[in-house]
Amino acid sequence: MSSRTKILLALLVALLAVTARLVPGPRTIDDAYITFRYARNLLQGNGPVFNPGQAVLGTTTPLYMGALAAAALPFGAAGAPFPEIALVLNALADALTCLLLIRIGSTLRTPGAGWAAAALWAVSPMSVTFAVGGLETSVFILLLLLVLYFRLRGRWIGMSILAGLAFLTRPDALIFVGLVFLELAITKLRAGGFRSGLGALARIALPFLLVAGAWSVFAFFYYGTLLPHSMLAKSVAYRLDPGAGMIRLIQQYGTPFFEQLTFGTAALIVTAPLYLFLSIVGILRAEKLHPGGGAAAGLAYPWVYFIVFSAANPLIFRWYLAPPLPFLFLTVFLGLAALLEGLRMWQGRVRSILFAGLAAGALALSMREWKTAADHGPARPAPGMAYIQLELQYRAVAEDLKGWIRPGIAIAAGDVGVLGYFLDHPILDTVGLNSPEAVGYYPLPESMYVIIYAIPPDLIVSARPEVVVFLEVYGRNGLLMDARFLEAYRRCAEYPSDMYGSRSLLVYCRKDLP
Repeated sequence: MSSRTKILLALLVALLAVTARLVPGPRTIDDAYITFRYARNLLQGNGPVFNPGQAVLGTTTPLYMGALAAAALPFGAAGAPFPEIALVLNALADALTCLLLIRIGSTLRTPGAGWAAAALWAVSPMSVTFAVGGLETSVFILLLLLVLYFRLRGRWIGMSILAGLAFLTRPDALIFVGLVFLELAITKLRAGGFRSGLGALARIALPFLLVAGAWSVFAFFYYGTLLPHSMLAKSVAYRLDPGAGMIRLIQQYGTPFFEQLTFGTAALIVTAPLYLFLSIVGILRAEKLHPGGGAAAGLAYPWVYFIVFSAANPLIFRWYLAPPLPFLFLTVFLGLAALLEGLRMWQGRVRSILFAGLAAGALALSMREWKTAADHGPARPAPGMAYIQLELQYRAVAEDLKGWIRPGIAIAAGDVGVLGYFLDHPILDTVGLNSPEAVGYYPLPESMYVIIYAIPPDLIVSARPEVVVFLEVYGRNGLLMDARFLEAYRRCAEYPSDMYGSRSLLVYCRKDLP
């Protein structure tokens, strides 16, 4: 294949990635609206905050927030279409990720693996869903892969700066960055001895430390903390069974191409160990073909990620499952290439055809999650998992509340993204992501939980917000049974909703509210 043909094909894959995101259009997830509100407040001169006047670090993605604010400058804070801005930014990031996967495959002397991973990432429901959902996932993954590529090429300063930017996009970038720098430390210490190796490592790490340190200094003086408050809130607000995170990760790692839609959940018995085996073989192949270049450490990221999140056992939101996937795709196809090369009784052309056929099969399996027309929201082709039914329900609540609540009225809610974006009112985040005062009310008695989350009645009684918006299931065994709450509040609206087993979406107003 000529160089010109390769370039054209690579551009076609990138174009496919952009098209696969622009066609569904914005299908914005509640958490993305939180970032949008931070970006809008920044543009309005209120600072990077959720509620003006409250310096709380509730976002885990300051870089993405800043990028959105910068991209929105031409529109102005009031008219900035943040969902569309995020969509374009994420589509471009994923297109670059596809090109980067192709490049990394070539660098590891297995171009077929790079092409297969790129084609799959271009249309993977897991990548498209969170790109159109407005989250930082696409930008985060691009930065991680750039760190790996720069490490493979020995471009230390660029690698270190990009590692810092990845950390500012999501703090769990430290899992990947830690792997890369640990491998680099071992390599440098072995090559130059302790003193020389330590000096070389310090010089390489300096740009990362400067980028991460600059943000940390700002965060400490502006917010009074180095860690996003949302991390603490999530650790205490949600009730999870032991091992829940590991089970969710096994399900994702065992069916990265949505095999369950074709073969059922029993496919995990075969696919989970198969992909683990292929990935390990692929990592070993990469290290063999690129010895001492950091390939093994960077490509081991999915499995270290698996260990860390299984041990921590946080609530695994769907978008937490996306960052390891392009690395998993790449290592699985690297492993497949290694196994096929071992079949020496077959000609090279036959092996190439078989490799392409298996990659096409993975692509076909993934496409089963796509729907020709979404069953809610815009009637366009989209992944079935890109559901935003709850967001649409909260949007309806927000539009109705606009018609009668006065400026300055405080609204309490367990899901604050949509309400916070479409209502310019103080928001009490009952989970505590953006409202630190909520954290002290957890944990709740086991009896209050119907699902993994429940609103603390004491928080509402103490804070006395004028309006409380929540899914019925959040309050069924707690807030809605609390005599103090029922005495002070009346039900002023109810919307149909069966989300998370709920019976409705409720709006309660304080009885002294005109």
